[in-house]
Amino acid sequence: MRQPEDELADLKAQSLYRELRTLDSAQGPEVEIDGRRYLNSSSNDYLGLANDPELKAAFIAGVEKYGTGSGASRLVCGTQRPHADLEEGLAALKGTEAALTFSSGYVTAVGTLTALCGKDDILILDKLCHASLIDGARLSGATIRVFPHLDLNKLESHLRWAREKFSSESRVIVVTESVFSMDGDRAPLADMVALKEQYGAWLLVDEAHAFGVIGPGGRGLINELGLSEQVELQMGTLSKAAGLSGGYLCASRAVIELLINRARGFIYSTAPPPSVAAAGVTALEIVAGERGNALREKLWGNLSLLGTELGAQDVLPESNQAESAILPIILGESDAALAAAASLKEQGFVIPAIRYPTVPRGQARLRVTLTAAHSEDQVRQLAGALGSVVVKNSSMS
Repeated sequence: MRQPEDELADLKAQSLYRELRTLDSAQGPEVEIDGRRYLNSSSNDYLGLANDPELKAAFIAGVEKYGTGSGASRLVCGTQRPHADLEEGLAALKGTEAALTFSSGYVTAVGTLTALCGKDDILILDKLCHASLIDGARLSGATIRVFPHLDLNKLESHLRWAREKFSSESRVIVVTESVFSMDGDRAPLADMVALKEQYGAWLLVDEAHAFGVIGPGGRGLINELGLSEQVELQMGTLSKAAGLSGGYLCASRAVIELLINRARGFIYSTAPPPSVAAAGVTALEIVAGERGNALREKLWGNLSLLGTELGAQDVLPESNQAESAILPIILGESDAALAAAASLKEQGFVIPAIRYPTVPRGQARLRVTLTAAHSEDQVRQLAGALGSVVVKNSSMS
């Protein structure tokens, strides 16, 4: 029988071993590790709300009014008012009839896909979809087809095959992210909507890295493109730009009612603390309001500055325009990414080395992120450090 120690040794030999690091500070543009301060360019806290005074006050008020726990699942113990208010707010923001919240984005993906699909259905996924979407597809028991990243021709081929080979009663769902978590690029959603409508399919779009960052009021790429009424399943999370935790699915009322009855991750999980939902209502108000607009302007200004600074050092093409708050710097092998991350940490920067299986083999990278909370001086410091570490002839994305 294989022993865990042997598996760990194999991971270390392949430079795929991972370990936790403990932060002794709040999440922010700077964090403290083992008594030292580091500039943090690893966080998905895009608007800098994770330690925001207004959001903290809302969280504390939620604890004072509703306590620390929900007691049981919402079907057993009842839905507390903050959860209902948050779902109403999400549906209004995303332009759908209804919404349902889950304990995490992962549970949202798995719960949604397993509730809506079974052995007679077909799921068609972009190759670079998040692990939660892949796991949900596998657990559903549906027939799965994968198309190369953003390859619309192959997507259409799969859609045509599905409609030729399966019953008209079979549910066909195309699954994609709007902004991809490791590459930071955007999906061609308008073209994907046209294809799924041509073949009578549905479209699930995970807006995890677009919500709060892209579109009017931070409503996401779907809204920016005017596609809210044409995307059946709008998924997202409060754990990134909203500065909290938990996932959501926005859809028709019938779909949401079906999830309440079939999504095992919702039915058999204790509801998230009501204080998180109460703070979520405030987070939506911030994201969609004038403060949110100002924070997005600051974020995109920081991204533009970083692109200019890296372009001047030939770390990135000067013509490179950020499509999101995620900047991948691809170094190839895991050893190279680990060495670059270690060198940056020595200089006082926390930037993760992303390796297989999170990204394909040979695509190991530094995943650089910025937030609205970073100062221009910090952005320039980051650019200088990256320029000193990244080999200029490396493959860049």
